[in-house]
Amino acid sequence: MDKRKIEENFFKLLMIFSTLTVLGSLAFILLTILWKGIPALSWEMVTQSPKGGYYIGKAGGVLNAILGSLILGIGSTLLAIVLSLPIAFYLNLYLQKKSRLALAIRFALDVLWGIPSIVYGAFGFTLMLWLKIPASLLAGMITIALLIFPIMTRGIDEVLKMISSELKEATLALGSTRWETATKVIFRQALPGIITAVLLAFGRGISDAAAVLFTAGFTDSLPHSLWKPVATLPLAVFFQLGTPFAEVQARGYAAALILTAMVLLLNILARIIGSRFSRHIIK
Repeated sequence: MDKRKIEENFFKLLMIFSTLTVLGSLAFILLTILWKGIPALSWEMVTQSPKGGYYIGKAGGVLNAILGSLILGIGSTLLAIVLSLPIAFYLNLYLQKKSRLALAIRFALDVLWGIPSIVYGAFGFTLMLWLKIPASLLAGMITIALLIFPIMTRGIDEVLKMISSELKEATLALGSTRWETATKVIFRQALPGIITAVLLAFGRGISDAAAVLFTAGFTDSLPHSLWKPVATLPLAVFFQLGTPFAEVQARGYAAALILTAMVLLLNILARIIGSRFSRHIIK
């Protein structure tokens, strides 16, 4: 048999095996969460905060953690957007594609992307001590914003790189400034991708536990102040699965199911919004 044919078949089998491994792992995780979480899932869980003795099997729910995760995720995403959008547009409109500065910025963002979230948590905790901020919603927002900032920036950057250079040059040739080109032409073309990058970063933010373990704290109360601790779903899952009570552990799987559903809905929403705004794109 031809050597090239053997190589092609080998890598084809490797790709099939890799795909099946990923899909099988995903199916195993989802089936485990569904099997163990659905029996414990109830309306009480999503509409009530923990009552006294919740973590030893008594009444209550995780409404505080659901609201805390949403508020923390929205706040940190807004903070990250303030940093991500200017950097991404600067890379693509004011710097040459292969300039040393652009390569250095992208390399730094890739390194930041790969840093474990627990390191961001440790840095956030150190920053809290320096700024004298207690474990709170604000501290969690800052830490999560730092965590998702490189993810969002590189996502938006890749979207902007896909926009035709001829479109940029045509708008500049017509007398538009770089700022007008960025805000009135490029932003509209990249909007579906930008929305997708923001929503995916948001989903990453609300599903992280390590970064908020020492920065956001935890409380059974509903979030009501930037300066008070806030509960999050990842930590609620962590604490419930760590108890010796089978009923509470089952609630932990139910909380994990709620978190998984939220992330899944975000991904579906990103697809829907992206397809709706894609009609404005010049292809």
